[in-house]
Amino acid sequence: MKKLILSSALVLALCFSFTSCREKKEADKAEDATEAAVEETTEEAIEVEETVTDSTTTTIEGAIDDATEAVEGAIDDAAEAVEEVVDDASKKATDELTKAADKLKKDN
Repeated sequence: MKKLILSSALVLALCFSFTSCREKKEADKAEDATEAAVEETTEEAIEVEETVTDSTTTTIEGAIDDATEAVEGAIDDAAEAVEEVVDDASKKATDELTKAADKLKKDN
């Protein structure tokens, strides 16, 4: 009977020792998995931040380029309009001077 009790006690002690080791290993695995997930999430967050920064920079640069082109186009349009007005005024002045010269010639 003593051997049965001692053997049972030994078996129980071995069961507890294996169980506690498993739990510790599982806890270590869970901790490692948590650390890996945190690292992966951090890396992904950094990548997202870089992508957003690059995208924002590209968008701003595109807006600046578009605004520059619009201003240049407006300047070109204004220059053409001024040239047309000057040309029209020159033609009208030339026509008026020609008419006045013709009138003077007829009067003389």
